[in-house]
Amino acid sequence: MIRPANIQDAAALADLRYAFRAEMRQPLESRDQFLVRCVPWMESRLVSNSTWFCWVAEEGGAVVASLWLSLIEKIPNPGPELEWHAYITSVYVHPASRGRAVARGMIEAALASGRKHGVDSVILWPSELSRPLYARHGFRQPGDMLEAVLDPGREG
Repeated sequence: MIRPANIQDAAALADLRYAFRAEMRQPLESRDQFLVRCVPWMESRLVSNSTWFCWVAEEGGAVVASLWLSLIEKIPNPGPELEWHAYITSVYVHPASRGRAVARGMIEAALASGRKHGVDSVILWPSELSRPLYARHGFRQPGDMLEAVLDPGREG
C-alpha cells in the first residue's frame, strides 16, 4: 500500500535512508549516530506547512519503501510557466520488496502531487539502474541544465 508519510514514520524513514546510502558507499557514522541526527530532521519536514512531502509503501504493516519530494519555489515571472519546480530524492525500496511495482506507485503519487501543486518540472538524479523506470514516467535528460559539483569529496 502506498500512502503519504506522517511524523510517526520518521524513524522508519531514517532507517531506510541509512540502508539506501549504505548500499551505495561505506557510511562515515554508525546507524545509531545517523538516526539521532536524521529522525528529527525528518519529523520537522513531515509537518503540514513544509515544502517536503514523502510517500511510503507498507507491506505487512512495515514501511518498506520511501520517496521524498521537495517543492522549489521559482521567482515570479510574467510568462506562461508555472512557478514551482520539484525535486525527487531518496527513492528507496527494501531489497526484499523490489520488483513489485512499489517504486512505480510512489513515483505516480509524487507526480500527481506535483501537478496538484502547480509544478512546472520535476528533477532528480537517477542511478543507472533506475533510469528506465523514470523514463517510463516521462523523465528525460534535459538539454538546458548544468550542474556545478561543489563538494570536493563527491565522486563522479
